[in-house]
Amino acid sequence: MTRVRFASAAWVVILLAVSACGGRSHPGSTPVVDQNTLTADQLHQRSFYTAYEAIEALRPNWLSHHATFAAVQVYVDDNHLGGVEVLRTMHIPSVAMIRHIDGIQATARYGAGHEAGVILVTTRAAGH
Repeated sequence: MTRVRFASAAWVVILLAVSACGGRSHPGSTPVVDQNTLTADQLHQRSFYTAYEAIEALRPNWLSHHATFAAVQVYVDDNHLGGVEVLRTMHIPSVAMIRHIDGIQATARYGAGHEAGVILVTTRAAGH
């Protein structure tokens, strides 16, 4: 019986030690970057004028047409505004975040015509 208690106590100590170490970042480690999101901090690290320039430089694959019959669609504050040409008119200071949704998820969420994916732009005016 004593062995069982000792073994159980040992496992508890090991689990606590492992879980305590799990949340710490290690010096020199690189932070995890979400490849489907561009934050305001990322957008302001370099001097971009438009949202299109930022995406072209930081996530060029978002702009590619994976489906031959559809184009990437752009939504600004949940309003469909058209294709990627809309991004050329959006100035970076007004952008809070840009997110990409792949074609499969975009079609499931928005329907036909979104097979090439969606770029969602959240502006600072939207309060986010």
